[in-house]
Amino acid sequence: MSTQYLNGYSVNRVFEFILEFFQSQESDGFLLFWAREILGALLILAFFWMLSNLIVWVLNKWGTRLTSFTATDLDDRVLQRVTPHVYRFLVVLGVYLAIRSLPLHEKLILVVSGIIFISLVVIVCNLIYHAIDELLKWYAAGQEDTSGAVLSRQMLPVAEKIISLFLMGAALIVVLKHFNYDIFSLVTALGIGSLAIGMAAKDTLAHMISGFTIMIDRPFRIGDRIQLVGGQIGDVADIGLRSTKIKTLDNQLLIIPNSDLCNTMLTNQAFPNSRAKGRINVGVAYGSDVDQVKALLVATALEAEGVLPDPLPEAFFVSFGDSALNMSLFFWVEEYSALFATTDRVNSLIIKRFREYTIDIPFPIRTVLIDKGQV
Repeated sequence: MSTQYLNGYSVNRVFEFILEFFQSQESDGFLLFWAREILGALLILAFFWMLSNLIVWVLNKWGTRLTSFTATDLDDRVLQRVTPHVYRFLVVLGVYLAIRSLPLHEKLILVVSGIIFISLVVIVCNLIYHAIDELLKWYAAGQEDTSGAVLSRQMLPVAEKIISLFLMGAALIVVLKHFNYDIFSLVTALGIGSLAIGMAAKDTLAHMISGFTIMIDRPFRIGDRIQLVGGQIGDVADIGLRSTKIKTLDNQLLIIPNSDLCNTMLTNQAFPNSRAKGRINVGVAYGSDVDQVKALLVATALEAEGVLPDPLPEAFFVSFGDSALNMSLFFWVEEYSALFATTDRVNSLIIKRFREYTIDIPFPIRTVLIDKGQV
């Protein structure tokens, strides 16, 4: 008899012994019957526990090696976050199959296996959520400085909430389908309820839709300085679903509904870049040398700290006033937040230079003639 035949014969005998051991016999007593059933369930649980540890070991050892060949770290982050959920899924799946293998009462099996099935659905949803969450964070980080990006950091929490709601709805449908509930009646009831809620909260929904529009269109970002039609100027502190918060220069917080903000004009001082242009209007006395005044204004602006030499400051003779020649000085600063302080420094230097060069800034004068003969 060959060695191959002996090995095959031995393996067949082992399988036959295992099958005979787990097959219930009429002569088996109560304890022996349940001992066999419990042992079979424990073997199923042990098999899945070993399988889960083996798969986690493979993912940690070989998965990280495979992901090291890619240029991005997205696959490494996704693998790190989903590995614990894969382990939990296999272990709970083993518990589920082990419970189903036991000859328990039908109602008890239905309740216990139903609870475990819900746990499996939750684990799968968590696994999908964490994988998509890492993908969204990776995409938002890569598009952070891109003005045309569809998804930004400020929209990331909203996208995460939408995905979590979608996964919760999908999980609910799967669980109801498992317990043989009528899904279509539930969807119909939810549709009617959503319609009633939408009619009652139409203003809130309008603000939320406007919030999505602001986050997608991105007319401004958090930290940008904007000026409203009413003249209020402030920095965007937060963009929410219902309202946008703006911190004014007086350290006050304006809370504006998103629908109102979408339907109004505003000026974003941070676009296309953070540079800002300052303007100073000044009047000089009639008889002053206009060219000298313009050259002096430009030179004075260049002396002030914070004024950019490129683009070069410019001075213009704009109009004839009632009592003065009206001049305008234009200059640039690197950051719009420094415009007020720089304007103050330029104004102080202008007064100082005008005094040095005896250039008068006339007061408005009005002459009133009274004819005493008609009094």
